[in-house]
Amino acid sequence: MEDMSIQSMKINRLKEQMTSLEDEKKLAQIIHKNEVQKSTRLIERTKKLEKELTLNEPLGQAKEQLWANIIDSVNDMWSSIQVIFEQNDLVKEAIEAIQRVKAELGDMPKEATKIIDFLNSKNKYELQELDIDNRTGTILEVKKVLTKRNLMMNIEDKCQTMQLAIDRLMVKFDALR
Repeated sequence: MEDMSIQSMKINRLKEQMTSLEDEKKLAQIIHKNEVQKSTRLIERTKKLEKELTLNEPLGQAKEQLWANIIDSVNDMWSSIQVIFEQNDLVKEAIEAIQRVKAELGDMPKEATKIIDFLNSKNKYELQELDIDNRTGTILEVKKVLTKRNLMMNIEDKCQTMQLAIDRLMVKFDALR
């Protein structure tokens, strides 16, 4: 009997140890489950932080804001840009008109200078023989050719200056495209 009672006690101790081990196992499983959940949350948080660190979202927002500002600026300046394009067209038309007037004048400015020199070299009587009664009036008429030439040269200089400024602007404008 004693053997049985010892064995029964051993069995009870083993049962208690088993129960204790099962409780420890359940506790370990709960702890493990909690650790897995913590680990999963940490992994998710890490991924979220990695996305934030890559700056995709903030850079995307900044890029959108930048383009919105650029578009607003272009819209504000569009009327000025249109005027520049119109000026460019007008300058080209002016240059064509200047070329036509130059072709029309041809060698007249050289001849006008020779005529003025000729008229200034003659006296009143010599001019009367040539049927020129009014030296001053004739010289003024001839000087109209020189005035027209000088005017065309000044306008041509101004057009070239404007064209250079427009061309520089166009280069900068093309760089923005």
